[in-house]
Amino acid sequence: MRPTSQLLLLLFLACILLLSIQTSAADKLEKGQNLTDSNGDTLVSAGGSFTLGFFSPGVSTKRYLGIWFSVSNDTVYWVANRDDPLGDTSGMFVFNDAATLVLLDGSRRTVWSSDFSSGSAAQLLDSGNLVVRNGSSDAYLWQSFDHPSDTLLPGMKLGKNFWTKTEWQLTSWRSADDPSPGDYGRTLETKGLPELVLWRGNVKTYRTGPWNGLYFNGVPEASTYTNMYPLHMTGLTGRSTEITYGYTAVPGAPLTRVVVNHTGVVEPLVWNTDTGAWISFFSRGARDVTCEAYGKCGASGLCNPEAALSGFCGCLPGFSSVSASAWQMKQYAGGCQRDAVLECRGGKTTGRFKVVSGVKLPDTQNATVDIDVATLEECEARCYANCSCLAYAAADTRGGGNRSGYVMWADAIVDLRLIDNKQDLYLRLSKSEFGEPSVSKFPTRIVIIGVSVSVIIIVVLLAFFFFIWRRSHNPVPNTPDNGSPNIALPMRSVRALSYYKRGYRRFFRPKHHWQRRI
Repeated sequence: MRPTSQLLLLLFLACILLLSIQTSAADKLEKGQNLTDSNGDTLVSAGGSFTLGFFSPGVSTKRYLGIWFSVSNDTVYWVANRDDPLGDTSGMFVFNDAATLVLLDGSRRTVWSSDFSSGSAAQLLDSGNLVVRNGSSDAYLWQSFDHPSDTLLPGMKLGKNFWTKTEWQLTSWRSADDPSPGDYGRTLETKGLPELVLWRGNVKTYRTGPWNGLYFNGVPEASTYTNMYPLHMTGLTGRSTEITYGYTAVPGAPLTRVVVNHTGVVEPLVWNTDTGAWISFFSRGARDVTCEAYGKCGASGLCNPEAALSGFCGCLPGFSSVSASAWQMKQYAGGCQRDAVLECRGGKTTGRFKVVSGVKLPDTQNATVDIDVATLEECEARCYANCSCLAYAAADTRGGGNRSGYVMWADAIVDLRLIDNKQDLYLRLSKSEFGEPSVSKFPTRIVIIGVSVSVIIIVVLLAFFFFIWRRSHNPVPNTPDNGSPNIALPMRSVRALSYYKRGYRRFFRPKHHWQRRI
């Protein structure tokens, strides 16, 4: 081989080596660097798990800047310009001299920007997080994880910062071909006990049940994969400025994601390397025809996913349907009502508590929560001392459900369902529901009897005095000893009455004497 040919070959190999080195290091942008759509430029995380670049979803021809899983190019987890798509492939993604990430269209109009400066480089991490950092510091000046789309990845969070008013939430795509914000959103509700809620607009369509210290009460399946993907809730104690929820992945765990799709279904998915497909752990959402739809059985209703013949809906113990005819038509929104009224004496309830076992606890948005209460006995005592208390439960089930904290309901009990877990609801009922006489029945009986006796006595006394009065004004005619009738004398004075009492003959004796003298 000629020396010239050898030199050319060496130069060619060197170029290939340099290109491969550059490609393997193409996970960041320095100031002034850019990616252009027309050239097919991308950033690839160091471990190769994620790719950032331009794409068109489904059958759409519009262009977006996004981040997707490298093993599945059509699985986009984050989109920059959701509301402002590009019309062609002339787009450019720039880390400009002001250290700001900027997406430009063909006319170099700013379509999207990170709205931050002073960074030294932008980098796509192997977690999927696009960050702007200052040097080698791990304190990110900006990160895509703070601006989620429809997907939650390990290391991301949902929740609220009460100091900055920042809220992290998921929003579904409009459709499979349109990543603009859709109808469904998933938030972490922080009133009461924290729980994840799926919304359709302003309507609550599904909730996970409250956080019980280990997982969300209504999703016991989550406990089966926490060895690979531990769940985390922060900010429940102390004076934290934010409450957040998220999960992590242990080293070596398969790729995973939780997505809110455009049909209103929430799915935790894991990548199966053998089949090259996403596998669902389970799904939750408003479309479920059994017990997932929020408030399916109405207030004080209890949904049983095994009771298909009864339409899945029933009432809590001590309750019956408000409208039997509506329930016959499978219309359960009216819910249930108490069979016996609750009672209270001296500011304390006189009822008892019925244990409803294995349930997704009711909505806690308006419930009272105290995480400092030590035992269930203290919870019960507090509920007994509050006439407004309708039910209570342990807030933290670690340590067998009797560890710490309590939640108490004084408002409607809504969205309650049977589920395969060990959490119990303590429901307040009247004593009569337990076969005991109601506290108020005994005094009421005494009052009724006393009033009745009093009325009888008064009636008898009035009748007696009326009889005496009639006798004093209309005396009965008397009959002389010889059997001949005599005319009754008027009783006009007390003296005449006394004469009358002495006897008929004595009264007329003077008259008899006068007749004899004649």
